[in-house]
Amino acid sequence: MEELESIEIKAFVPSKDFRLSKEFYIDLGFRMASDEGGIAYFHHNHCSFLLQDFYEQEHAENFMMLLLVKDIVKWHQHIISSGVIEKYGTSVSDISAQPWGMLDFYLADPSGVLWRFGQNL
Repeated sequence: MEELESIEIKAFVPSKDFRLSKEFYIDLGFRMASDEGGIAYFHHNHCSFLLQDFYEQEHAENFMMLLLVKDIVKWHQHIISSGVIEKYGTSVSDISAQPWGMLDFYLADPSGVLWRFGQNL
């Protein structure tokens, strides 16, 4: 039997206000590589996702992304100093140790999507 190869997986992240969400992710440090037909492709290094011009409150507020990073403290400081919390009325938590061997913190985007930033211990 032929071996199956996978290349990558991307999530379709919902947005309540597509324009505002695109600005948020750019301000956060992601690069928008394309924006066609209600789908914007964002990436940071080798991590990427698709922002979609689609919103259902229940879906968005139960949607979660996890971005594994090498230095959780640098990312947390970057987010605090970027001004996105004040500019977009979002929230960020403190860094905490999780029982599964990870340091993490969360950041809510303007649509209510919860991003967890994590560093394996």
